[in-house]
Amino acid sequence: MFLIPIAIAVPMMYGLARGFGTSLLVPTLGLLVLAVILGMLTVWLARRVLEPAERIEEARRILEDAYDRARSEALRDSLSGLGNHRAFQEEMERAWATATRHNQSLALAIVDLDDFKKINDSRGHAVGDSVIRTAGTTIATYLRRSDRAFRIGGDEFAIIMPGTDADKAHAAVRRLLAACLDEVVDGDPMAISFSAGVSAIPGQARDRDSLYGQADAALTWGKHHGRTCVTIYDAERHLGTAGTRKPAELSALVARVAATGAIRAVFQPIYDLTTGVPRGYEGLVRPLPDSGFTDAGSMFEAAEATGRTAELDLACLNTVMETAARLRLPGSLTINLSPRTMETDEFSVHALLRMLTRHGLDPRYVVLELTEREAVEDIGRLRRAVEDCRVAGIRLAADDVGSGNAGLRLLSQLKFDIVKIDLSLVQGGAVHQASLEVVRTLRDLADRWGALVVAEGIETPAQLDLVRSLGIGAGQGYLLGRPTDRPSTEPLDLDSLSRSTDWLIDKLRVMPT
Repeated sequence: MFLIPIAIAVPMMYGLARGFGTSLLVPTLGLLVLAVILGMLTVWLARRVLEPAERIEEARRILEDAYDRARSEALRDSLSGLGNHRAFQEEMERAWATATRHNQSLALAIVDLDDFKKINDSRGHAVGDSVIRTAGTTIATYLRRSDRAFRIGGDEFAIIMPGTDADKAHAAVRRLLAACLDEVVDGDPMAISFSAGVSAIPGQARDRDSLYGQADAALTWGKHHGRTCVTIYDAERHLGTAGTRKPAELSALVARVAATGAIRAVFQPIYDLTTGVPRGYEGLVRPLPDSGFTDAGSMFEAAEATGRTAELDLACLNTVMETAARLRLPGSLTINLSPRTMETDEFSVHALLRMLTRHGLDPRYVVLELTEREAVEDIGRLRRAVEDCRVAGIRLAADDVGSGNAGLRLLSQLKFDIVKIDLSLVQGGAVHQASLEVVRTLRDLADRWGALVVAEGIETPAQLDLVRSLGIGAGQGYLLGRPTDRPSTEPLDLDSLSRSTDWLIDKLRVMPT
């Protein structure tokens, strides 16, 4: 490399020296040698300094690329393809800072898949994983460009929506819910139902943690009021849950509800699935706004936790009977009762009959629906109480049969006049063969016992068609009629209802109290 410039420079310098005389030859050659040495030093320095610097720069670029890829992977949920919980926390911090600095709106939605544990338990974790993947893909597809979605838990997702108020966020998540309900998982139609809570600023949130807490509180309320809904946070309705209160406070609240009757009754019709005529009504309770509870679920949980189940149950019996007598509803009246209440000294069939007489209700038209919220402790005493009720003309119903082991356990120990199949089996039977087989088996068992079968949780025409095709005698659910203080007494055209498309629009409405 160095020989070429030397071969050219030496003859040139030698020629010049000869032209000017021998006196310049020696200095010229010295300059030539010096130039060559400087050139060689320059090249050597370039090799020893510049080339390593280039290699270092290239290594730095490679390292940065590798770090970026590793960070991206560390912030991505591999199953859903969305950001993970760590990514959510970082993005939430940035979004909150931007919104508050520039006085912009910001909405957060917390989404929780309905009955995901039952899918895992009944169909296996492989199907559960497919549901998560499909939900993640659908969420990513239907989000707006500015929104960011994350999987922050097993079946829980979060959506950050910059520049969005609560109403717009509510509408966006409802559109997403409609898409999920029409989804296909691994080639099979499967309605992916979820409940969601929405919170936004400007609003009452002081920081990003309270914004999250508000969305989560709205989600919890929606879960306890029917699911498959999108709920905007409301401080009066959603503030305070049983889990944040001390036992002494909960006990005092339950005692006050029982003593003052701070509850109201609502009724859901139970229809004959052959004629469409109401066979009767299930009486349910809702806490009043000043009761200290936001929903019936948290109220009964507090009663269980503080040992006041019987006290609350008896107050609920009285409220439901009083309201039903005033409305003069046709057919039977179904009233929920815990088996633990029937085991206690506070309960007696004679006291129950006196309560019925006081409200002018005929025991032959009353059904006690046993809901096993707590484990039975004295099965012998429970059997005697059940038999005394039957002798008095009161019928017994087993509630939530197929929801875990509770209903099935009661069926194995007691004789019932009515078997109510849990909504998870009814809704799953429309799309899952395993659930369908369980429904068939329960129907056959009830037929052999001479018991009426009631399908709970009928929410779509497909579910209605399913239970009718199985010859199930009666049903209830949001498709047929919601719990309300003024339930309909008119018959339904079941054939027209099976062809209706209004159910999907109705399903997207926020569930009423």
